[in-house]
Amino acid sequence: MAARRISSLLSRSIPSSTTASSRALLRNGKWNKPGFESGIRNHSTAAVLEEPISPGVSVNYTQLMINGKFVDAASGKTFPTLDPRTGEVIAHVAEGDAEDVNRAVSAARKAFDEGPWPKMTAYERSMVLLRFADLLEKHNDEIATLETWDNGKPFEQAAKIELPMIARLFRYYAGWADKIHGLTVPADGPYHIQTLHEPIGVAGQIIPWNFPLLMFAWKIGPALACGNTVVLKTAEQTPLSALYATKLLHEAGLPEGVVNVISGFGPTAGAALARHMDVDKLAFTGSTETGKVILELAAKSNLKPVTLELGGKSPFIVCEDADVDQAVELAHFALFFNQGQCCCSGSRTYVHESVYDEFLEKAKARALKRIVGDPFKKGIEQGPQIDNKQFEKILKYIRSGIESGATLETGGERLGSKGYYIQPTVFSNVKEDMVIAQDEIFGPVQSILKFKDLDEVIQRANNTRYGLAAGVFTKNIDTANTLTRALRAGTVWVNCFDVFDAGIPFGGYKMSGIGREKGEYGLKNYLQVKAVVTPLKNAAWL
Repeated sequence: MAARRISSLLSRSIPSSTTASSRALLRNGKWNKPGFESGIRNHSTAAVLEEPISPGVSVNYTQLMINGKFVDAASGKTFPTLDPRTGEVIAHVAEGDAEDVNRAVSAARKAFDEGPWPKMTAYERSMVLLRFADLLEKHNDEIATLETWDNGKPFEQAAKIELPMIARLFRYYAGWADKIHGLTVPADGPYHIQTLHEPIGVAGQIIPWNFPLLMFAWKIGPALACGNTVVLKTAEQTPLSALYATKLLHEAGLPEGVVNVISGFGPTAGAALARHMDVDKLAFTGSTETGKVILELAAKSNLKPVTLELGGKSPFIVCEDADVDQAVELAHFALFFNQGQCCCSGSRTYVHESVYDEFLEKAKARALKRIVGDPFKKGIEQGPQIDNKQFEKILKYIRSGIESGATLETGGERLGSKGYYIQPTVFSNVKEDMVIAQDEIFGPVQSILKFKDLDEVIQRANNTRYGLAAGVFTKNIDTANTLTRALRAGTVWVNCFDVFDAGIPFGGYKMSGIGREKGEYGLKNYLQVKAVVTPLKNAAWL
C-alpha cells in the first residue's frame, strides 16, 4: 500500500524557532493555547540551511518534441525552470506557443491518419508500451533525480514509489491494448449489429506540476493503448521529466508523431491546444478555475469532449472507535504527503469529540517531528513547495486561518531563508465558514475539526464545492458502509489513503472534475463507439 510504503521512510524530527511576528501575535492573544510558545520552539531550520546536494545528473532534453525530433520553439524563446530548493535556474527550456502547438497537432494528425500507429496490431502497440516500462526501470534513478530537482519532492518518494507505479501503469495498459473490443447486439429484425470501439484521434493533454511524470503516465497510457496520437503540454514549472520520458518512448519503438510534447505556458500553449480545431479530445489535470477555462475553450471551438481532474478539499473522518495513534499517522500522511501538494489531500480532518483532544496533541507532536529539508537527503519527508507563487499563497492562507480565529498549534512560518520551505502547520478550532476549511490550500497545512455524530459529519463533509476523495478511519464495518455511501466523492479510502493502483479509477464529483482516469474506465475517454448495421438475407437464426 502506498501509505504503508511511504510511512516506512519517515523517522526523525527537526526543530524550528519562532519569528518576531509569531511572538507578536502571541502577545496580542491570537495564539493563546497554554504552552504553545514553548512547544513551537522545538523546531530548527538546520536541515534547510545546509548546502544543497548536487543532483549529479545532466539536463540533456530542453527542446520541444515534435514529430519524433527535439526542436526549438518557432519563436526561439526559452524560459527558465527553477530549483525549488534555492530558486536558482536549472535549465532554460523551449517556450512553445500557438505556432508550435499547430506543428505538433499537424504531426499527430498525420501520424493518426497516415502513420503506422493506429494500423499496428494491438499486440504490437502493447509491446512498445512494455519496452517503455522496461526503459523506465532501467533509467529509474536518473528520471527520479530530474523529478526531484525540478519539483522538490523527496527523491526516495520519486524513486521508490512513483517511478515503479508509472512502470506498472504502462504494463497495465499494455495488457489492455489487445482486449479492447465491441459487442454483437441482437435486433428486432433480420439485421446483424455490431459495435466498434475506435480510437478517438488526436488527444490534447495538459498535465500539472505536482506529479509531473505520474500525470504524464495517467494521460498517455490509456490514449496509446487505444491507438490514439497525443499532443501533451507540460506544466511550465516541471518540464524536464516528461521530455526525458518521451525520448525513451521513441527508443522503445514509438513511431514519429505519435507523442508530441510542448513545454510552455497556459495562456499561450495551453489555450492554443484547448481551442485547436483539429484536436479530437482534451484531458486536463489542474485547478478548478483553469478547468472552467479549458472547458469553455473546448466548447467554443469544435466541441471536443473533455476529461477534467480538478481540485479537492477532501474530508478525513476519524470516528470515535479509532485507534488514535494509527489515525494520527494516517491523517498526517493524507495531508502532508508531497508537501501537501496533492489534489486529493485529506485537508479537512474531522475528529470525533470523544477522541479530539488526544488526537490533536498527537497530531501536533507528529507535525513537529516531520523532517523537512533537501529532498535529495536520505530520510527527508518534506521538501520545498514548487515555487514562490505557491509558497506565498500557502503563507497567505495560514495568515487567513490565524486572522479568522483558528488556533495555530504549530508551524505557520517559512523554514530557512533560501528556497520555498514551509513548516508543517496544524490548526485546531477550525470552523466550516473559514477560508482554510473551504479553499484548496495545496500545502502542508492541516485543519482539525470536531464532530459529534455521523449525521453531522456527513452533512459537513459534503458541504463543499469539491468531491474528489475522502478518508474514513473506523473499526466498525457498519460505520464504514454508512460513510462510504453517503460521502459525495469519487474515491473513499477506508483505513488507508492515497492508494493508487493502476486499475483503480480516479476522478471527482461536483467541481472536482468530469470523467475518470486509470483502470478500465480510463480507456473510455479515448474511444469512440460506432454501431454497424447490416441486413441479413435468409438468416438461419436471429
